[in-house]
Amino acid sequence: MLTQISESQAVTHYRTTPIDGVDVFYREAGPKKAPVLLLLHGYPSSSRMFRNLIPQLSDLYHIIAPDYPGFGHSGVPDRASFSYSFDHLADIIDKLLDHLHVRRFALYVMDFGAPVGFRLALRHPERLSALVGQNAPLYPEEPQGWWATLGKYWADGSAEHRAASRAYLTLEDIRAQYLHGVRDPSAIDPDNWTIDKALIDRPGVDEIMLDLLYDIRNNVPTFKAMQRSLRDHRTPTLIATGANDEIFPEEVVRKILDDLPTTEYHALDTGHFALEDKSTEIAQLMRRFLSQAL
Repeated sequence: MLTQISESQAVTHYRTTPIDGVDVFYREAGPKKAPVLLLLHGYPSSSRMFRNLIPQLSDLYHIIAPDYPGFGHSGVPDRASFSYSFDHLADIIDKLLDHLHVRRFALYVMDFGAPVGFRLALRHPERLSALVGQNAPLYPEEPQGWWATLGKYWADGSAEHRAASRAYLTLEDIRAQYLHGVRDPSAIDPDNWTIDKALIDRPGVDEIMLDLLYDIRNNVPTFKAMQRSLRDHRTPTLIATGANDEIFPEEVVRKILDDLPTTEYHALDTGHFALEDKSTEIAQLMRRFLSQAL
């Protein structure tokens, strides 16, 4: 006996389209006429990080989750002809949205997704309907702890400190990003760091990642402008962050409550990649929040 598939079980489509000569891969799901939810991934992952979240939201929202150039299944243009900067990644995603005729969207940002997504929001403030932040930077501090090696690299851009920053590309460091602060490491799929590392090990991708890690130093003006934008526009905002994240500590993330006291704020008992063990909780928070915000 055949069983009819409900909208809540809608298939995720895996698509690729050329943008400025670069093949850009994106996951797409949900009704075409539904409000758009743009999911922007972090480092060193890809849109794969949303694989569990998408099916929990695609009955109500038209979801688009791209891979940036150099990540996931998107093209990897040579560094000699393509500038790997957050400005340029935002250019590509901006043009992807134009290609898909997206004129308004709710934005989900995690890690690298924040400097990319905030650039989009600042360029087109009228397009941003709501913001969801998960382990995402907005209030950068002095580079210490996990950031110490990168801080030295940002200070002088030397070959010595670039080489030292390769520690962030190792399997051990990537694995630690997934497991640090997680209460039950056995709940985290080891395919995560295995796949991330395999993609970084493709020819030339290590240098691309080092370029982007170096470009983080240029994000401060974007973060400050986004703080002002949130204050000015009172953007409906949900924060669901891993409270035990060593990369973006919870006490720093919660500074958003000073700028935007209306933020719905949740500190979850997990680490940096909160979707790996808290996707159901985050999806439930998002469904309630977005139903009121959109």
